[in-house]
Amino acid sequence: MAKSATDVMQEILFSAVIDSIAAMKIASKGLPNTLLRDLNALHDNVTFADLSPELQAAIATNVRAAFTRLQKEGYSVSSGAPVQPRTPPLPPRRDTMGHGGRDRRPPPPPKRDGGPDGKGGARPGGGAGRPPRGPRPKS
Repeated sequence: MAKSATDVMQEILFSAVIDSIAAMKIASKGLPNTLLRDLNALHDNVTFADLSPELQAAIATNVRAAFTRLQKEGYSVSSGAPVQPRTPPLPPRRDTMGHGGRDRRPPPPPKRDGGPDGKGGARPGGGAGRPPRGPRPKS
């Protein structure tokens, strides 16, 4: 029966932690104070370069083994190259100009000028607008 991805990852991580602890024991050369000092040196902001060479080697070996195991279990592991996002193909462009260079769009509707000469009515802005109200009441 195939193992789930969670089971495989738990086994990989457990193995990596055990191997790292063993590497720290080797780096301390059996001295408990040195081992304790190395353990206390681990914190949230520690970098890979800050670790002992033995621990760096153990981590590198475990990472390679983890990828190999994932591939053997049938999981896909990509290369180090970034994945290019897939963009959907653009729809075909519709040109507004047909054969012969003429515009295939219908002509725009005529503008409402308001006057026979096309200059508009007597109001500012030129539009005919509403007709004027009647005479103003006398006060």
